[in-house]
Amino acid sequence: MEIIYNQLRNFPYFTLFLAIAIGFFVGKFKIGKFSLGGVGGTLIAAVILGQVGGIEISDEVKSLFFALFIFMVGYLGGPQFFASLKISSLKYLLAAFLMTAMGLFAVLGLAIWFGLDKGMAAGLAAGGLTQSAIIGTAGEAIDKLGLAVDVSKNLKMNVAVGYSITYIFGSIGPILMVSIIPIVMKWDIRAEAKKLAIKLGGSKELEEGEFDPIKRIDTRVYKIIKTSKFLNKSVLEFETEFNSNLTVELIINNKKNTEPSASTIINEDDILFVTGLITAFSKVGFNIGEEISEFGPNIDLTEEVRHVIATNKKLTGLTLEQVLKKLDIDKRHGVYIKSITRMSHQLPVLDKTEIHKGDEIELVGKKKDLDRIEKEIGYKPPSIKTTDFVVLGLGMVVGYLIGQIGFEINGTSLALGAGLGCLVSGLLIGFLKTKYPKLGGINVGAANFIQTIGLAVFVGIVGLNAGAPAFQAILKSGVTLFLLGILVTMLPMIVQFVINYYVLKIKNPVEALGVLTGSRSSNPGFSALLDKTKNATPVPTFTMTYAVANIFLTLWGPVIIALIP
Repeated sequence: MEIIYNQLRNFPYFTLFLAIAIGFFVGKFKIGKFSLGGVGGTLIAAVILGQVGGIEISDEVKSLFFALFIFMVGYLGGPQFFASLKISSLKYLLAAFLMTAMGLFAVLGLAIWFGLDKGMAAGLAAGGLTQSAIIGTAGEAIDKLGLAVDVSKNLKMNVAVGYSITYIFGSIGPILMVSIIPIVMKWDIRAEAKKLAIKLGGSKELEEGEFDPIKRIDTRVYKIIKTSKFLNKSVLEFETEFNSNLTVELIINNKKNTEPSASTIINEDDILFVTGLITAFSKVGFNIGEEISEFGPNIDLTEEVRHVIATNKKLTGLTLEQVLKKLDIDKRHGVYIKSITRMSHQLPVLDKTEIHKGDEIELVGKKKDLDRIEKEIGYKPPSIKTTDFVVLGLGMVVGYLIGQIGFEINGTSLALGAGLGCLVSGLLIGFLKTKYPKLGGINVGAANFIQTIGLAVFVGIVGLNAGAPAFQAILKSGVTLFLLGILVTMLPMIVQFVINYYVLKIKNPVEALGVLTGSRSSNPGFSALLDKTKNATPVPTFTMTYAVANIFLTLWGPVIIALIP
Protein backbone atom coordinates (compact mmCIF):
# COMPACT_ATOMS: atom_id res chain seq x y z
CA MET A 1 0.00 0.00 0.00
CA GLU A 2 2.88 2.34 0.79
CA ILE A 3 4.06 1.99 -2.83
CA ILE A 4 0.74 3.42 -4.00
CA TYR A 5 0.90 6.23 -1.44
CA ASN A 6 4.41 7.15 -2.56
CA GLN A 7 3.25 7.21 -6.18
CA LEU A 8 0.48 9.64 -5.25
CA ARG A 9 2.87 11.84 -3.25
CA ASN A 10 5.82 11.82 -5.66
CA PHE A 11 3.75 12.50 -8.79
CA PRO A 12 1.17 15.09 -7.72
CA TYR A 13 -0.02 15.80 -11.27
CA PHE A 14 -0.69 12.08 -11.74
CA THR A 15 -2.83 12.30 -8.59
CA LEU A 16 -4.56 15.45 -9.84
CA PHE A 17 -5.69 13.90 -13.11
CA LEU A 18 -6.65 10.71 -11.32
CA ALA A 19 -8.96 12.84 -9.14
CA ILE A 20 -10.42 14.48 -12.25
CA ALA A 21 -11.00 11.10 -13.93
CA ILE A 22 -12.66 9.62 -10.83
CA GLY A 23 -14.67 12.80 -10.22
CA PHE A 24 -16.10 13.01 -13.72
CA PHE A 25 -16.84 9.27 -13.73
CA VAL A 26 -18.75 9.49 -10.45
CA GLY A 27 -20.36 12.76 -11.56
CA LYS A 28 -22.13 11.02 -14.45
CA PHE A 29 -24.36 8.91 -12.22
CA LYS A 30 -27.87 10.22 -11.65
CA ILE A 31 -30.37 9.77 -8.86
CA GLY A 32 -33.59 11.03 -10.39
CA LYS A 33 -32.69 14.42 -11.85
CA PHE A 34 -29.72 14.95 -9.52
CA SER A 35 -26.15 14.24 -10.52
CA LEU A 36 -23.06 15.31 -8.62
CA GLY A 37 -21.43 16.62 -11.79
CA GLY A 38 -17.81 16.43 -12.80
CA VAL A 39 -16.61 19.43 -10.81
CA GLY A 40 -18.31 18.41 -7.55
CA GLY A 41 -17.10 14.84 -8.05
CA THR A 42 -13.53 16.04 -8.66
CA LEU A 43 -13.43 18.04 -5.43
CA ILE A 44 -14.70 15.12 -3.35
CA ALA A 45 -12.32 12.68 -5.09
CA ALA A 46 -9.41 15.09 -4.52
CA VAL A 47 -10.23 15.50 -0.81
CA ILE A 48 -10.29 11.69 -0.43
CA LEU A 49 -6.99 11.23 -2.29
CA GLY A 50 -5.57 14.11 -0.25
CA GLN A 51 -5.91 11.99 2.91
CA VAL A 52 -2.61 10.35 1.87
CA GLY A 53 -0.92 13.57 2.96
CA GLY A 54 2.11 15.31 1.57
CA ILE A 55 0.53 16.06 -1.85
CA GLU A 56 1.25 19.66 -2.74
CA ILE A 57 0.67 21.46 -6.04
CA SER A 58 1.75 25.06 -6.53
CA ASP A 59 -0.86 27.74 -5.88
CA GLU A 60 0.38 29.45 -9.06
CA VAL A 61 -0.88 26.52 -11.13
CA LYS A 62 -4.21 26.66 -9.32
CA SER A 63 -4.52 30.41 -9.92
CA LEU A 64 -3.66 30.08 -13.61
CA PHE A 65 -6.36 27.50 -14.29
CA PHE A 66 -8.90 29.48 -12.30
CA ALA A 67 -8.08 32.60 -14.32
CA LEU A 68 -8.61 30.65 -17.58
CA PHE A 69 -11.91 29.29 -16.29
CA ILE A 70 -13.28 32.64 -15.17
CA PHE A 71 -12.15 34.41 -18.36
CA MET A 72 -14.21 31.94 -20.37
CA VAL A 73 -17.22 32.45 -18.09
CA GLY A 74 -17.08 36.14 -18.97
CA TYR A 75 -16.32 35.57 -22.65
CA LEU A 76 -19.25 33.20 -23.19
CA GLY A 77 -21.68 35.24 -21.09
CA GLY A 78 -20.64 38.73 -22.21
CA PRO A 79 -22.90 39.08 -25.29
CA GLN A 80 -26.00 37.91 -23.39
CA PHE A 81 -25.18 39.97 -20.29
CA PHE A 82 -24.97 43.23 -22.23
CA ALA A 83 -27.88 42.29 -24.52
CA SER A 84 -30.03 41.92 -21.39
CA LEU A 85 -29.36 45.50 -20.26
CA LYS A 86 -32.52 47.06 -21.69
CA ILE A 87 -35.80 48.41 -20.35
CA SER A 88 -37.94 45.47 -21.51
CA SER A 89 -35.72 43.08 -19.53
CA LEU A 90 -35.51 45.21 -16.40
CA LYS A 91 -37.77 43.09 -14.18
CA TYR A 92 -35.87 39.91 -15.09
CA LEU A 93 -32.51 41.55 -14.41
CA LEU A 94 -33.79 42.92 -11.11
CA ALA A 95 -35.09 39.47 -10.16
CA ALA A 96 -31.68 37.91 -10.90
CA PHE A 97 -29.76 40.54 -8.94
CA LEU A 98 -32.14 40.35 -5.97
CA MET A 99 -31.77 36.56 -5.88
CA THR A 100 -27.98 36.83 -5.68
CA ALA A 101 -28.30 39.58 -3.02
CA MET A 102 -30.67 37.37 -1.00
CA GLY A 103 -28.11 34.59 -1.18
CA LEU A 104 -25.36 36.93 0.02
CA PHE A 105 -27.46 38.19 2.96
CA ALA A 106 -28.40 34.63 3.93
CA VAL A 107 -24.75 33.56 3.97
CA LEU A 108 -23.59 36.61 5.93
CA GLY A 109 -26.41 36.39 8.46
CA LEU A 110 -26.06 32.67 9.15
CA ALA A 111 -22.26 32.77 9.15
CA ILE A 112 -22.15 35.58 11.73
CA TRP A 113 -24.93 33.98 13.82
CA PHE A 114 -23.16 30.61 13.98
CA GLY A 115 -19.65 32.04 14.23
CA LEU A 116 -18.27 30.64 10.97
CA ASP A 117 -14.85 31.90 9.89
CA LYS A 118 -14.24 33.59 6.55
CA GLY A 119 -13.33 30.33 4.80
CA MET A 120 -16.36 28.36 6.00
CA ALA A 121 -18.66 31.25 5.10
CA ALA A 122 -17.27 31.45 1.57
CA GLY A 123 -17.56 27.67 1.19
CA LEU A 124 -21.15 27.85 2.42
CA ALA A 125 -21.85 30.41 -0.32
CA ALA A 126 -20.04 28.44 -3.04
CA GLY A 127 -21.89 25.20 -2.26
CA GLY A 128 -25.26 26.46 -1.04
CA LEU A 129 -25.55 28.80 -4.03
CA THR A 130 -23.78 26.30 -6.35
CA GLN A 131 -21.31 28.84 -7.67
CA SER A 132 -17.93 27.12 -7.79
CA ALA A 133 -16.21 30.34 -8.91
CA ILE A 134 -16.62 31.70 -5.36
CA ILE A 135 -13.96 29.20 -4.23
CA GLY A 136 -11.45 30.97 -6.46
CA THR A 137 -12.42 34.60 -5.84
CA ALA A 138 -12.65 34.00 -2.08
CA GLY A 139 -9.28 32.20 -2.08
CA GLU A 140 -7.64 35.12 -3.87
CA ALA A 141 -9.18 37.54 -1.37
CA ILE A 142 -7.80 35.47 1.53
CA ASP A 143 -4.32 35.66 -0.01
CA LYS A 144 -4.57 39.46 -0.02
CA LEU A 145 -5.34 39.68 3.72
CA GLY A 146 -1.68 39.36 4.72
CA LEU A 147 -2.33 36.60 7.25
CA ALA A 148 0.19 34.05 8.49
CA VAL A 149 0.77 31.23 6.01
CA ASP A 150 -0.83 28.54 8.17
CA VAL A 151 -3.87 30.69 8.95
CA SER A 152 -4.37 31.53 5.28
CA LYS A 153 -4.01 27.87 4.32
CA ASN A 154 -6.55 26.85 6.98
CA LEU A 155 -9.10 29.40 5.76
CA LYS A 156 -8.74 28.23 2.14
CA MET A 157 -9.11 24.64 3.28
CA ASN A 158 -12.36 25.63 5.01
CA VAL A 159 -13.65 27.09 1.75
CA ALA A 160 -13.27 23.63 0.19
CA VAL A 161 -14.82 21.97 3.24
CA GLY A 162 -17.87 24.24 3.22
CA TYR A 163 -18.33 23.76 -0.49
CA SER A 164 -18.09 19.97 -0.40
CA ILE A 165 -20.65 19.69 2.43
CA THR A 166 -23.24 22.10 1.03
CA TYR A 167 -22.90 21.56 -2.72
CA ILE A 168 -25.05 18.43 -2.95
CA PHE A 169 -28.18 19.99 -1.50
CA GLY A 170 -27.32 23.24 -3.28
CA SER A 171 -27.84 21.30 -6.54
CA ILE A 172 -30.92 19.42 -5.32
CA GLY A 173 -32.74 22.49 -3.93
CA PRO A 174 -33.64 24.14 -7.27
CA ILE A 175 -34.79 20.75 -8.62
CA LEU A 176 -37.15 20.45 -5.63
CA MET A 177 -38.45 23.98 -6.15
CA VAL A 178 -39.23 23.27 -9.81
CA SER A 179 -41.37 20.36 -8.58
CA ILE A 180 -42.89 21.93 -5.44
CA ILE A 181 -43.91 25.37 -6.77
CA PRO A 182 -46.22 24.03 -9.54
CA ILE A 183 -47.98 21.84 -6.92
CA VAL A 184 -48.46 24.77 -4.51
CA MET A 185 -49.54 27.15 -7.32
CA LYS A 186 -51.65 24.44 -9.01
CA TRP A 187 -49.83 24.87 -12.33
CA ASP A 188 -49.76 22.37 -15.15
CA ILE A 189 -46.30 23.23 -16.47
CA ARG A 190 -46.59 21.18 -19.67
CA ALA A 191 -49.91 22.86 -20.52
CA GLU A 192 -48.47 26.29 -19.72
CA ALA A 193 -45.44 25.59 -21.93
CA LYS A 194 -47.80 24.71 -24.80
CA LYS A 195 -49.69 27.98 -24.30
CA LEU A 196 -46.47 29.99 -24.22
CA ALA A 197 -45.21 28.29 -27.39
CA ILE A 198 -48.45 29.26 -29.17
CA LYS A 199 -48.20 32.80 -27.79
CA LEU A 200 -44.66 33.01 -29.15
CA GLY A 201 -45.95 32.07 -32.58
CA GLY A 202 -45.76 28.29 -32.62
CA SER A 203 -48.37 25.91 -33.93
CA LYS A 204 -49.19 22.45 -32.63
CA GLU A 205 -47.08 20.97 -29.85
CA LEU A 206 -44.95 17.95 -30.69
CA GLU A 207 -44.25 15.00 -28.45
CA GLU A 208 -40.95 13.19 -27.90
CA GLY A 209 -39.52 11.72 -31.10
CA GLU A 210 -41.31 14.16 -33.41
CA PHE A 211 -39.59 17.04 -35.21
CA ASP A 212 -40.19 20.70 -34.56
CA PRO A 213 -41.10 21.59 -38.17
CA ILE A 214 -39.92 25.18 -38.08
CA LYS A 215 -36.41 23.98 -37.28
CA ARG A 216 -36.27 21.12 -39.77
CA ILE A 217 -35.43 22.07 -43.36
CA ASP A 218 -35.90 19.56 -46.15
CA THR A 219 -35.37 19.23 -49.90
CA ARG A 220 -37.84 17.27 -52.02
CA VAL A 221 -38.05 16.50 -55.72
CA TYR A 222 -41.20 16.68 -57.86
CA LYS A 223 -41.97 15.84 -61.49
CA ILE A 224 -44.49 18.19 -63.10
CA ILE A 225 -47.48 16.35 -64.59
CA LYS A 226 -50.39 17.50 -66.77
CA THR A 227 -52.68 18.03 -63.77
CA SER A 228 -50.15 20.09 -61.80
CA LYS A 229 -51.52 23.34 -60.44
CA PHE A 230 -48.26 25.05 -61.40
CA LEU A 231 -47.98 23.89 -65.02
CA ASN A 232 -47.02 26.89 -67.19
CA LYS A 233 -46.74 29.08 -64.08
CA SER A 234 -43.61 31.03 -63.13
CA VAL A 235 -41.25 30.15 -60.29
CA LEU A 236 -42.31 33.41 -58.61
CA GLU A 237 -45.96 32.31 -58.68
CA PHE A 238 -44.96 28.92 -57.25
CA GLU A 239 -43.01 30.42 -54.34
CA THR A 240 -45.63 33.08 -53.64
CA GLU A 241 -48.26 30.34 -53.28
CA PHE A 242 -46.32 29.02 -50.29
CA ASN A 243 -45.48 32.44 -48.77
CA SER A 244 -41.83 32.00 -49.79
CA ASN A 245 -41.50 29.08 -47.36
CA LEU A 246 -40.58 26.88 -50.33
CA THR A 247 -37.85 27.71 -52.84
CA VAL A 248 -37.24 26.17 -56.26
CA GLU A 249 -33.49 25.60 -56.19
CA LEU A 250 -33.01 23.65 -59.42
CA ILE A 251 -35.02 22.56 -62.49
CA ILE A 252 -34.07 19.65 -64.75
CA ASN A 253 -35.59 19.58 -68.24
CA ASN A 254 -34.47 17.13 -70.90
CA LYS A 255 -31.59 16.13 -68.62
CA LYS A 256 -30.32 19.73 -68.49
CA ASN A 257 -29.77 21.50 -65.19
CA THR A 258 -31.25 25.00 -64.98
CA GLU A 259 -30.86 27.38 -62.06
CA PRO A 260 -34.25 29.11 -62.10
CA SER A 261 -35.01 32.80 -61.87
CA ALA A 262 -38.29 34.32 -60.70
CA SER A 263 -39.58 34.47 -64.29
CA THR A 264 -38.66 30.88 -65.23
CA ILE A 265 -41.74 29.01 -66.54
CA ILE A 266 -42.51 25.55 -65.18
CA ASN A 267 -43.19 23.05 -67.98
CA GLU A 268 -44.56 19.53 -68.13
CA ASP A 269 -42.00 16.83 -67.23
CA ASP A 270 -39.77 19.39 -65.48
CA ILE A 271 -38.14 18.00 -62.37
CA LEU A 272 -38.19 20.56 -59.55
CA PHE A 273 -35.82 20.47 -56.58
CA VAL A 274 -37.64 22.32 -53.80
CA THR A 275 -36.16 23.34 -50.43
CA GLY A 276 -38.19 24.69 -47.53
CA LEU A 277 -39.89 24.20 -44.19
CA ILE A 278 -41.63 20.94 -43.41
CA THR A 279 -44.73 22.92 -42.45
CA ALA A 280 -44.94 24.25 -46.01
CA PHE A 281 -44.43 20.79 -47.53
CA SER A 282 -47.34 19.52 -45.47
CA LYS A 283 -49.62 21.83 -47.50
CA VAL A 284 -48.36 20.67 -50.89
CA GLY A 285 -50.57 17.59 -51.32
CA PHE A 286 -50.78 16.69 -55.02
CA ASN A 287 -50.66 20.31 -56.20
CA ILE A 288 -47.12 20.15 -57.60
CA GLY A 289 -46.93 16.75 -59.19
CA GLU A 290 -45.38 13.37 -58.62
CA GLU A 291 -42.80 13.24 -55.82
CA ILE A 292 -39.79 11.19 -56.92
CA SER A 293 -36.66 9.91 -55.21
CA GLU A 294 -34.58 8.72 -58.19
CA PHE A 295 -33.40 11.50 -60.47
CA GLY A 296 -29.99 10.52 -61.84
CA PRO A 297 -26.43 11.04 -60.62
CA ASN A 298 -25.47 14.27 -62.41
CA ILE A 299 -27.24 16.73 -60.13
CA ASP A 300 -25.43 19.97 -59.40
CA LEU A 301 -27.26 21.07 -56.26
CA THR A 302 -25.20 22.04 -53.23
CA GLU A 303 -26.51 23.80 -50.14
CA GLU A 304 -24.70 25.03 -47.06
CA VAL A 305 -25.37 25.22 -43.34
CA ARG A 306 -23.86 28.47 -42.10
CA HIS A 307 -23.55 29.84 -38.58
CA VAL A 308 -24.00 33.62 -38.39
CA ILE A 309 -23.58 35.72 -35.22
CA ALA A 310 -26.28 38.40 -34.84
CA THR A 311 -24.71 41.86 -34.46
CA ASN A 312 -26.85 44.19 -36.60
CA LYS A 313 -28.26 46.82 -34.19
CA LYS A 314 -31.29 47.28 -36.43
CA LEU A 315 -32.33 43.65 -35.93
CA THR A 316 -31.22 42.73 -32.42
CA GLY A 317 -34.01 43.13 -29.89
CA LEU A 318 -36.67 42.44 -32.53
CA THR A 319 -38.79 39.31 -32.64
CA LEU A 320 -38.18 36.79 -35.39
CA GLU A 321 -41.42 37.88 -37.05
CA GLN A 322 -40.25 41.52 -37.05
CA VAL A 323 -36.84 40.53 -38.40
CA LEU A 324 -38.40 38.67 -41.34
CA LYS A 325 -40.57 41.69 -42.13
CA LYS A 326 -37.58 44.02 -41.98
CA LEU A 327 -35.63 41.82 -44.39
CA ASP A 328 -37.62 41.90 -47.60
CA ILE A 329 -38.36 38.73 -49.56
CA ASP A 330 -35.62 39.37 -52.14
CA LYS A 331 -32.94 39.55 -49.43
CA ARG A 332 -34.02 36.39 -47.59
CA HIS A 333 -35.01 34.40 -50.68
CA GLY A 334 -33.88 30.80 -50.42
CA VAL A 335 -32.58 31.14 -46.84
CA TYR A 336 -34.11 29.37 -43.85
CA ILE A 337 -33.40 29.52 -40.13
CA LYS A 338 -32.59 26.08 -38.81
CA SER A 339 -31.84 26.97 -35.19
CA ILE A 340 -31.00 29.82 -32.81
CA THR A 341 -28.52 29.26 -29.99
CA ARG A 342 -27.89 31.49 -26.99
CA MET A 343 -25.23 30.63 -24.40
CA SER A 344 -25.11 27.03 -25.67
CA HIS A 345 -28.90 26.60 -25.27
CA GLN A 346 -31.19 26.31 -28.30
CA LEU A 347 -34.09 28.77 -28.41
CA PRO A 348 -37.52 27.97 -29.84
CA VAL A 349 -37.58 29.24 -33.44
CA LEU A 350 -40.97 30.95 -33.15
CA ASP A 351 -42.43 34.23 -34.40
CA LYS A 352 -42.19 36.01 -31.02
CA THR A 353 -38.68 34.78 -30.15
CA GLU A 354 -36.41 37.80 -29.67
CA ILE A 355 -33.03 38.00 -31.37
CA HIS A 356 -30.26 39.21 -29.04
CA LYS A 357 -26.81 40.44 -29.93
CA GLY A 358 -24.44 37.50 -29.91
CA ASP A 359 -27.08 34.87 -30.77
CA GLU A 360 -25.78 32.19 -33.12
CA ILE A 361 -28.23 31.70 -35.98
CA GLU A 362 -27.91 28.56 -38.08
CA LEU A 363 -28.99 29.22 -41.67
CA VAL A 364 -29.59 26.82 -44.56
CA GLY A 365 -29.47 27.75 -48.24
CA LYS A 366 -27.31 28.14 -51.34
CA LYS A 367 -23.97 29.88 -50.94
CA LYS A 368 -24.99 32.92 -52.99
CA ASP A 369 -28.18 33.35 -50.96
CA LEU A 370 -26.33 32.99 -47.65
CA ASP A 371 -23.68 35.48 -48.79
CA ARG A 372 -26.45 37.99 -49.49
CA ILE A 373 -28.22 37.64 -46.14
CA GLU A 374 -25.17 37.22 -43.91
CA LYS A 375 -24.19 40.90 -43.83
CA GLU A 376 -27.79 41.85 -43.05
CA ILE A 377 -27.71 39.81 -39.84
CA GLY A 378 -24.14 39.99 -38.59
CA TYR A 379 -21.03 38.05 -39.41
CA LYS A 380 -19.80 34.55 -40.04
CA PRO A 381 -17.05 33.58 -37.56
CA PRO A 382 -13.72 33.17 -39.41
CA SER A 383 -13.92 29.49 -38.54
CA ILE A 384 -16.01 27.73 -35.96
CA LYS A 385 -13.07 25.34 -35.48
CA THR A 386 -10.28 27.85 -34.83
CA THR A 387 -9.27 30.05 -31.91
CA ASP A 388 -7.46 33.37 -32.17
CA PHE A 389 -4.74 33.04 -29.56
CA VAL A 390 -3.92 36.75 -29.86
CA VAL A 391 -7.35 37.51 -28.40
CA LEU A 392 -6.97 34.82 -25.74
CA GLY A 393 -3.51 36.00 -24.74
CA LEU A 394 -4.31 39.72 -24.67
CA GLY A 395 -7.57 39.00 -22.87
CA MET A 396 -5.68 37.28 -20.07
CA VAL A 397 -3.12 40.13 -19.95
CA VAL A 398 -5.89 42.71 -19.59
CA GLY A 399 -7.53 40.52 -16.93
CA TYR A 400 -4.39 40.38 -14.82
CA LEU A 401 -3.96 44.17 -15.13
CA ILE A 402 -7.56 44.81 -14.06
CA GLY A 403 -7.00 42.42 -11.16
CA GLN A 404 -4.45 44.82 -9.67
CA ILE A 405 -7.12 47.47 -9.07
CA GLY A 406 -7.64 47.83 -5.30
CA PHE A 407 -10.61 48.79 -3.11
CA GLU A 408 -11.53 48.81 0.56
CA ILE A 409 -14.41 47.05 2.35
CA ASN A 410 -15.00 47.23 6.10
CA GLY A 411 -11.53 48.65 6.62
CA THR A 412 -9.88 45.83 4.70
CA SER A 413 -7.85 46.69 1.60
CA LEU A 414 -8.41 44.23 -1.22
CA ALA A 415 -7.43 43.97 -4.86
CA LEU A 416 -9.83 42.58 -7.44
CA GLY A 417 -7.40 39.74 -8.10
CA ALA A 418 -6.72 37.85 -11.30
CA GLY A 419 -10.01 35.97 -11.06
CA LEU A 420 -12.34 38.98 -11.04
CA GLY A 421 -10.00 40.82 -13.42
CA CYS A 422 -10.24 38.02 -15.98
CA LEU A 423 -14.02 37.86 -15.50
CA VAL A 424 -14.31 41.55 -16.40
CA SER A 425 -11.86 41.13 -19.28
CA GLY A 426 -13.81 38.15 -20.64
CA LEU A 427 -17.09 40.06 -20.43
CA LEU A 428 -15.67 43.02 -22.35
CA ILE A 429 -14.01 40.93 -25.06
CA GLY A 430 -17.09 38.72 -25.48
CA PHE A 431 -19.17 41.88 -25.92
CA LEU A 432 -16.68 43.63 -28.23
CA LYS A 433 -16.60 40.55 -30.45
CA THR A 434 -20.25 41.16 -31.33
CA LYS A 435 -19.59 44.83 -32.15
CA TYR A 436 -16.38 44.33 -34.12
CA PRO A 437 -16.67 41.05 -36.05
CA LYS A 438 -13.13 41.27 -37.41
CA LEU A 439 -11.81 40.93 -33.89
CA GLY A 440 -10.62 37.34 -33.58
CA GLY A 441 -12.60 34.97 -31.43
CA ILE A 442 -12.50 31.73 -29.48
CA ASN A 443 -14.69 28.98 -30.85
CA VAL A 444 -17.40 27.76 -28.51
CA GLY A 445 -16.08 24.20 -28.27
CA ALA A 446 -12.62 25.39 -27.20
CA ALA A 447 -14.11 27.93 -24.80
CA ASN A 448 -16.30 25.30 -23.13
CA PHE A 449 -13.32 22.94 -22.86
CA ILE A 450 -11.08 25.59 -21.29
CA GLN A 451 -13.87 26.57 -18.91
CA THR A 452 -14.46 22.97 -17.79
CA ILE A 453 -10.83 21.86 -17.51
CA GLY A 454 -9.89 25.15 -15.83
CA LEU A 455 -12.46 24.68 -13.08
CA ALA A 456 -11.79 20.94 -12.74
CA VAL A 457 -8.02 21.43 -12.30
CA PHE A 458 -8.62 24.31 -9.90
CA VAL A 459 -10.99 22.43 -7.56
CA GLY A 460 -8.81 19.32 -7.85
CA ILE A 461 -5.80 21.24 -6.54
CA VAL A 462 -7.94 22.82 -3.81
CA GLY A 463 -9.04 19.36 -2.65
CA LEU A 464 -5.55 17.80 -2.77
CA ASN A 465 -3.91 20.71 -0.97
CA ALA A 466 -6.60 20.63 1.73
CA GLY A 467 -5.40 17.14 2.66
CA ALA A 468 -6.24 15.23 5.83
CA PRO A 469 -7.35 18.27 7.90
CA ALA A 470 -10.24 18.79 5.45
CA PHE A 471 -11.69 15.39 6.30
CA GLN A 472 -11.46 16.12 10.02
CA ALA A 473 -13.20 19.45 9.51
CA ILE A 474 -15.98 17.70 7.58
CA LEU A 475 -16.46 15.23 10.45
CA LYS A 476 -16.48 18.07 12.98
CA SER A 477 -18.75 20.60 11.23
CA GLY A 478 -20.54 18.49 8.65
CA VAL A 479 -24.04 18.35 10.17
CA THR A 480 -24.13 22.04 11.10
CA LEU A 481 -22.86 23.17 7.70
CA PHE A 482 -25.21 20.82 5.87
CA LEU A 483 -28.24 22.31 7.69
CA LEU A 484 -26.98 25.85 7.07
CA GLY A 485 -26.53 24.92 3.41
CA ILE A 486 -30.19 23.91 3.19
CA LEU A 487 -31.21 27.33 4.54
CA VAL A 488 -28.86 29.19 2.19
CA THR A 489 -30.20 27.19 -0.75
CA MET A 490 -33.92 27.37 -0.02
CA LEU A 491 -34.62 30.69 1.75
CA PRO A 492 -33.52 33.01 -1.09
CA MET A 493 -35.52 31.02 -3.65
CA ILE A 494 -38.71 31.00 -1.58
CA VAL A 495 -38.55 34.71 -0.75
CA GLN A 496 -37.51 35.73 -4.25
CA PHE A 497 -40.22 33.67 -5.94
CA VAL A 498 -42.85 35.52 -3.89
CA ILE A 499 -41.27 38.87 -4.87
CA ASN A 500 -41.04 37.87 -8.53
CA TYR A 501 -44.65 36.72 -8.71
CA TYR A 502 -46.46 39.35 -6.62
CA VAL A 503 -44.20 42.42 -6.90
CA LEU A 504 -42.37 42.11 -10.22
CA LYS A 505 -45.47 40.49 -11.79
CA ILE A 506 -43.61 37.62 -13.45
CA LYS A 507 -46.84 35.62 -13.65
CA ASN A 508 -46.29 33.21 -16.52
CA PRO A 509 -45.42 29.88 -14.83
CA VAL A 510 -42.78 28.87 -17.39
CA GLU A 511 -41.06 32.26 -17.27
CA ALA A 512 -41.31 32.38 -13.46
CA LEU A 513 -39.49 29.05 -13.11
CA GLY A 514 -37.01 29.98 -15.86
CA VAL A 515 -36.12 33.13 -13.91
CA LEU A 516 -35.90 31.18 -10.64
CA THR A 517 -33.43 28.58 -11.98
CA GLY A 518 -31.45 31.14 -13.98
CA SER A 519 -31.15 33.53 -11.02
CA ARG A 520 -29.77 30.64 -8.98
CA SER A 521 -27.28 29.80 -11.73
CA SER A 522 -28.68 26.26 -11.53
CA ASN A 523 -28.21 24.00 -14.52
CA PRO A 524 -29.70 20.95 -12.71
CA GLY A 525 -32.83 22.93 -11.87
CA PHE A 526 -33.11 24.14 -15.45
CA SER A 527 -32.72 20.59 -16.73
CA ALA A 528 -35.60 19.53 -14.49
CA LEU A 529 -37.69 22.41 -15.83
CA LEU A 530 -37.00 21.45 -19.46
CA ASP A 531 -38.08 17.93 -18.60
CA LYS A 532 -41.45 19.29 -17.45
CA THR A 533 -42.03 21.72 -20.33
CA LYS A 534 -40.77 19.34 -23.06
CA ASN A 535 -39.97 22.36 -25.21
CA ALA A 536 -37.50 25.26 -25.24
CA THR A 537 -39.84 27.99 -23.96
CA PRO A 538 -37.91 28.52 -20.65
CA VAL A 539 -34.60 29.17 -22.42
CA PRO A 540 -34.88 32.97 -23.02
CA THR A 541 -35.57 33.90 -19.39
CA PHE A 542 -33.10 31.32 -18.07
CA THR A 543 -30.15 32.49 -20.19
CA MET A 544 -30.82 36.15 -19.45
CA THR A 545 -30.92 35.72 -15.67
CA TYR A 546 -28.18 33.05 -15.65
CA ALA A 547 -25.70 35.49 -17.20
CA VAL A 548 -26.46 38.12 -14.55
CA ALA A 549 -26.40 35.65 -11.64
CA ASN A 550 -23.10 34.10 -12.75
CA ILE A 551 -21.37 37.45 -12.59
CA PHE A 552 -22.77 38.75 -9.30
CA LEU A 553 -22.40 35.44 -7.44
CA THR A 554 -18.74 35.35 -8.49
CA LEU A 555 -18.27 38.87 -7.13
CA TRP A 556 -19.56 37.86 -3.70
CA GLY A 557 -16.39 35.85 -2.91
CA PRO A 558 -14.21 38.81 -1.82
CA VAL A 559 -17.24 40.60 -0.35
CA ILE A 560 -17.87 37.69 2.05
CA ILE A 561 -14.18 37.52 2.97
CA ALA A 562 -14.18 41.25 3.76
CA LEU A 563 -17.45 41.34 5.74
CA ILE A 564 -17.14 38.22 7.91
CA PRO A 565 -15.35 39.14 11.18
